Amino acid sequence: MTDAEFDTALITAVFRMAGALGWHRATVPAAAREAGLPLARARERFPNRASVLLRFGRLADQAALESATTEGTVRDKLFDLLMSRFEAMQAQRDGMRALLRAVPFDPPLAALLACATKRSLRWMLQAAGVPATGLRGSLEVRGLLAVWLWVTRAWEKDDSADLSGTMAALDTALARAEQAAGWLAGGRREAPEPDASAVVDEPPPPEDPTEE
Repeated sequence: MTDAEFDTALITAVFRMAGALGWHRATVPAAAREAGLPLARARERFPNRASVLLRFGRLADQAALESATTEGTVRDKLFDLLMSRFEAMQAQRDGMRALLRAVPFDPPLAALLACATKRSLRWMLQAAGVPATGLRGSLEVRGLLAVWLWVTRAWEKDDSADLSGTMAALDTALARAEQAAGWLAGGRREAPEPDASAVVDEPPPPEDPTEE
């Protein structure tokens, strides 16, 4: 089994356990045992749950960036990139929903996800042709974070097979951000303030001794 295959199997096992038991009851050792994966290798690659989240976020970014195109407007490109990330989340839907339910009651987890998500969204902006550097770039990332968090709530409730509700929410959110703040279209006004939490890169978090 290659590292990529192992990572996918372990991540799937952790999210499956989270979906059944809740995020805080899912552990890497228990998920590895349930999936028949060697514990020593699991320990080497995923010392704790947080490392599972960060790796999953990077895989979602990779899937989105591999589908990136140079065609269309910035808004069109961001729509495609963000939908690719939601489709990656869809593969672990039950576990992701369990994670989202846990976030409001776990400030360290919320901070970890906020930091990782901003890094991911900076990549999405740059893939769409937006430099996203300096003070201006920070405002653009904050604006896109507000979009992401709002649409994540829609995705959490969207039980359609084709994610039509999520697509509609994303289209609306991008249109409103473009019109209201001008950050997406290259305007100079400040980006909208994001909410306080949510979702799935570095630096690696400290290990959680309770999970060993």
